[in-house]
Amino acid sequence: MSNAWDSTEPPAQLPIRPLGWGLAALRAIILALLVFGGLFLLLLLRLIERPLYRQSRPVTPYITQVVCRGAFVVMGIRRTVKGEPMRHRGAVVANHTSWLDIFTLNAAQRIYFVSKSEVEGWPGIGWLARATGTVFIERNPIRAREQTEVFQKRLLKGQRLLFFPEGTSTDGRQVLPFKTTLFQSFFADELRNAIWIQPVSIIYTAPVGADPRFYGWWGDMTFGVHLLATLSVYRQGNVTAHYHPPLKVSDFPNRKELALACEMQVKLSHQLSENLDS
Repeated sequence: MSNAWDSTEPPAQLPIRPLGWGLAALRAIILALLVFGGLFLLLLLRLIERPLYRQSRPVTPYITQVVCRGAFVVMGIRRTVKGEPMRHRGAVVANHTSWLDIFTLNAAQRIYFVSKSEVEGWPGIGWLARATGTVFIERNPIRAREQTEVFQKRLLKGQRLLFFPEGTSTDGRQVLPFKTTLFQSFFADELRNAIWIQPVSIIYTAPVGADPRFYGWWGDMTFGVHLLATLSVYRQGNVTAHYHPPLKVSDFPNRKELALACEMQVKLSHQLSENLDS
């Protein structure tokens, strides 16, 4: 079996036993009730929050945070946080392994994801993303100035944005080079001296006996199959979110230097984790 993140051969899944099917079904039902129940409450409170605070969301992000923490309890996956989520104004960047990253990062702090515009039109997922305040962007240089203005308004209001600079999900066993495009927005005159960027390493440990890439979701893997495999395991693995010291944008001469510094911190944490596991 190839260990490459982009291998066409997915990791071998643990066989689903009869009890595993029942466990997956039970967890899926509870998880759906938790997620959509939380969404209903969020939308209800947003009817009050929006007229009073407009784009600001002083209350509803806490609902997202509670739902995501509860999701790990339902799934049985242990969650560990190392370091301190920053209190500065700014953005968070992390490596991208799976749909589980969204729960992991939302559980630790109030954040707003930055996502490609195509996601907004996806059935179900796009609706959830819009409801939780996701910022949708187009990878088009013509729209760069407009997107910088959107970032500026959100960041200067104290909202922390999050994006995945790798630009794709991997098997979680390595960190790809960080793309620098979105980092350029932080060098706008109004932002450069006012915000910080915090790198985060997301590290998964597979269940005992499973392929080390068990939680990775990439390539042509379907969400439904991956979700079923994840929910069917009785003794789950764990995920660690390692929050590194925040980096002040003004301390770096350009986007490439800033992106590289973030990448190196995330990569080093992964390498140390690999060494401990080997």
